[in-house]
Amino acid sequence: MSSLTLDGHNILITGGARGLGAAFAKACKQAGAQVIIADILVEQGQALAAAEGYCFIEVNLRDHQSIKKLLDQVNIITKGCLDGLINNAAMTSSGGKAMTELSDEIWDSIFEINVRGLWQLSAAALPLLKASKRGRIVNLASDTALWGAPNLMAYAASKGAIISMTRCMARELGEDLITVNAIAPGLTLCEATQYVPQARHQFYQDGRAIKREQLPSDITAAVVFLLSEPAGFITGQLLPVNGGFIFN
Repeated sequence: MSSLTLDGHNILITGGARGLGAAFAKACKQAGAQVIIADILVEQGQALAAAEGYCFIEVNLRDHQSIKKLLDQVNIITKGCLDGLINNAAMTSSGGKAMTELSDEIWDSIFEINVRGLWQLSAAALPLLKASKRGRIVNLASDTALWGAPNLMAYAASKGAIISMTRCMARELGEDLITVNAIAPGLTLCEATQYVPQARHQFYQDGRAIKREQLPSDITAAVVFLLSEPAGFITGQLLPVNGGFIFN
């Protein structure tokens, strides 16, 4: 049996209806976990859950009451014990606008979901994570925050905030044996990046040490590892998974 088994673990994944979230859900299920996906995309989430044997719960990360309802349902499903939380949900685009073109609406929406939503959901999940005695949080950052991607200031700034939050959370939650780490993927081929011009994909590919497109499957093993028992002494860390576009 693999040492990276998640047998008996309850894992909650936000933004799990499609893209990277769906890839994480599949990998966790294959490792033996009971998977709960939460998303604002109800039809997609329900269809995926029915097809793959997950639980699906609707959530709007802009709404504190929606987050509370989500955790109330997770509490019932997991019998009060959540082993892992993957904070994957995010508003991915700031419209390709320069800093002088950004609107207050775009900036506030990105931070409302990517930063405030992650904080509020993580805080609400703490009682369930503490109860497991092996709680794991994996936050999805981005390598855009590491190299300063142009025309993505709001998005990159939100992901930079997640990196800092990860370190603060790790300090605060260590006494409860909860680890908190962040993954920083590069530009990955999935539904959420279909809008990205081909020239940007090529720019990333040319800049990588491993010169090919990045796939969701390139990231899932790292996330499963950080959720697993062998990763229990790793916390507060940022792991870029981007084929060597950025070295950290």
